[in-house]
Amino acid sequence: MRRIILLICSCLLLLPVYSSHAQKSKKQRARQTVSKKKTKTTAKQRKPATAKPPVILSVSGIGAFDSVYTLQGNRDIISPLVKKASALSALDAFIGNCMVQRAFPGCQIFAAKDGEIVYWKNFGYLDYNKEQPVTDTTLYDIASVTKVAATTLAVMKLYEEGKINLHAYLKSYLPFTVSTDKANLSISDLLLHQAGLKAYIPFYKATIDPLTGAPRTDIYRSYSDRVFNLPVAPNFYMKKYYLDTIWEEIVNSNLDNKGRYVYSDLDFYFLQKVVEAVSGMGIERYVTEHFFKPLGLKMTMFNPWKYGLTKQCAPTENDDYFRFQLVQGYVHDPGTAMSGGVAGHAGLFSNVRDLSILLQMLNNGGVYKGRRYFKKETLQMFTGFRSAISRRAYGFDKPEKAPNDGGPAADLCSKTAFGHQGFTGTCAWADPETGITFIFLSNRVHPRAENNLINTLKVRFKAQGYIYEALGYGK
Repeated sequence: MRRIILLICSCLLLLPVYSSHAQKSKKQRARQTVSKKKTKTTAKQRKPATAKPPVILSVSGIGAFDSVYTLQGNRDIISPLVKKASALSALDAFIGNCMVQRAFPGCQIFAAKDGEIVYWKNFGYLDYNKEQPVTDTTLYDIASVTKVAATTLAVMKLYEEGKINLHAYLKSYLPFTVSTDKANLSISDLLLHQAGLKAYIPFYKATIDPLTGAPRTDIYRSYSDRVFNLPVAPNFYMKKYYLDTIWEEIVNSNLDNKGRYVYSDLDFYFLQKVVEAVSGMGIERYVTEHFFKPLGLKMTMFNPWKYGLTKQCAPTENDDYFRFQLVQGYVHDPGTAMSGGVAGHAGLFSNVRDLSILLQMLNNGGVYKGRRYFKKETLQMFTGFRSAISRRAYGFDKPEKAPNDGGPAADLCSKTAFGHQGFTGTCAWADPETGITFIFLSNRVHPRAENNLINTLKVRFKAQGYIYEALGYGK
């Protein structure tokens, strides 16, 4: 009994301790709960009310391609889209002054916004004799604009169809590169001009007799037969087998520029061969069937002399070092001429009417007049900034990445703009963010390619800038 009483007393004495401990634990739990609530509240306060979406266009230079337009408008009436008509008058005066300085004998300029034509004019003459004025049907040798108006389009289409892998190597498509140092050049690096190839090779120099300074008679003839049948100029035919020598020189050329951006025509020699190997047809036929004919382009072609259009072509150089005649209706670029007038880097002739349709299709994200030529995603893949060491897109040129620096384009262009310039004095640009297309075609290489006034005077750069100012951008 005594033991029971002592046990009960001990329990009664311990009750306050347990009670005190329970109260403390309860208070601690309460404090922890309050602390957690405060932490959550603080976190909520620190988090912005609405998260800003990432800026994509200014970083990647990719257009949204959400709008589709068909070209329309009256070129003789100032469009209501023009906010500053004085800028167009200034453009007229600027071009006139450039021709006075003999930057070029004549030119065509076109601009549209959201499918509406805001500027379309022809200036000057085909040459300095001033006998034949530039008209809508005048054809210009667009030189390296061929890279984007033909070869890049073909690569894009074959990529979209799953027939070309941008990260694959040349050896996957061109067996003749296997066991050479060109085998592991990637398609993407070729498109970006960072495969390591030389800028160009003056193939024609090896075909000129060093003693006489005249074309070698073992390579050229003044008439065509079964062996000498590659037309380089009127009454000037190259031995067809010499193409093998040209390609041997390309394949054996040194990779001097690995890891660097070097703008190179040789990249597009290879890309042309890839297109032809994959598609099973020549690049001329491929782009004509897939793009030029469906778009209704009647004046965009290689070798216009074949179609009796020589007199419509603005003459290029008065060549006194290779062909020894005025070049007209035949491609200016010697390497392309030695390839029969068709190459991946040059050879196309066109005018602003045809190129405006092609560019509008691209600005539309691959659609024109109800027909889709590319998926929007394909345009976004190829036209955004794709190089860590340059401003280039896949095949296309771009403005510089830095703010307010258009590089080869006007500073007022958006970073979504894409296009290309040509050696003969040409350029073509599409700008999906602003909806503006701009085309400038001239024959600044007439009569001599050394005439560099078009660059000294910044003609293409300034002309495009006037268009943007007229439409309310910038000043």
